[in-house]
Amino acid sequence: MLSCTNVVRSTQALLLLAARLYVANIFFKSGLVKISDWSATLALFHDEYKVPVLSPELAAYVGAFGELAFPVLIVLGLAGRFGAAGLFIVNLMAVLSYPQLFQFECPAGLQSHAYWGALLLALVIFGLGPISLDTLILRRLGLARPIAKA
Repeated sequence: MLSCTNVVRSTQALLLLAARLYVANIFFKSGLVKISDWSATLALFHDEYKVPVLSPELAAYVGAFGELAFPVLIVLGLAGRFGAAGLFIVNLMAVLSYPQLFQFECPAGLQSHAYWGALLLALVIFGLGPISLDTLILRRLGLARPIAKA
């Protein structure tokens, strides 16, 4: 017989996995678009995006790297909180460096970034859940609780 605690635990694990896959997919696809036409990406970072402190070229490389590397960590659940924190920063920089987001009459772009940021922040705070390499490794090392039996 399933206890209420086990149902909640199972649901939580699946919801965390779904959130990870969703947000990682969004940013990974964006990274693929960036590297598919690098000259267009450089033009955007020169003309549209106003990344503070970094040169447009360096910002393009850092942004593309972040959008391609951090989602992989999040999907695998390997160094998951680090990956989620890194992608949260990439998302925050995207919002801060593209002031046109605040000028559109349709706020969907800004709302999407807020939603993605909230998901990433939740992953940083609560972790990536039991369906992750981090959890598997910690269990193998005896540093995490074993999965509770029903």
